[in-house]
This record gives sequence, structure tokens and C-alpha cells, in this order.
Amino acid sequence: MEWIEKLDGNVIVSDENGRIIYMNEMALSQYEKDGGKDLIGRDLLECHSEASRKKILEIMTSGERNVYTIEKKGRKKIIYQSPWFVDGKFRGIIELSLVIPAEMPHYIRD
Repeated sequence: MEWIEKLDGNVIVSDENGRIIYMNEMALSQYEKDGGKDLIGRDLLECHSEASRKKILEIMTSGERNVYTIEKKGRKKIIYQSPWFVDGKFRGIIELSLVIPAEMPHYIRD
């Protein structure tokens, strides 16, 4: 799907065993120094710190998402990590990483 390849943000998908099965163009570029395309097939747990490994395992076992913001190199990002399912069965984790403005409007809609 071209739209996801060209998305202005990282998309990384793992399977139910934590193996990376997909990275969009932005993610491949962002992680080029860490292996880029060679990261596909690797274990997510190998690519993260101990604290992050615990959170990944928690997502895999609980089926709950993990959403937070970070600031890196002066840019604020939202990280959205969510399990994905097929026919109600856990199939892996999808992570979206999107740059967001330091200040942005917030609307309450009914």
C-alpha cells in the first residue's frame, strides 16, 4: 500500500513472536544506521532497552496498547504501540511514531 509507504512517520509491524515483519520507508530510513532493511526478521526485544523489552512483553501478554510522547533531537513525537489481531487472535504489534508540534490545539467534540 503506497499510502503507508509514504506516510510521514514510522510504521513498524511485528508478528506474534516479536519478529519485525514490516517497516515503511520512513522507518527504514530512520533506522538505517541500525541495519535498516536488515532489521526485518529480527526480534523486537533485541532492538530495545530492558525497560522497553518489559513493555513489549506486557503488550504481547495483556493485549493492551502503550501510548506516550517523547522529545528527541528537539522534535516531539507520539509513539503508539498497539497489538493487532486477526479473528480475535493476537498476531503482533504495530508501532506508529509520528512527529507532532510542540504546541497543538486540542478540541473536545461531542
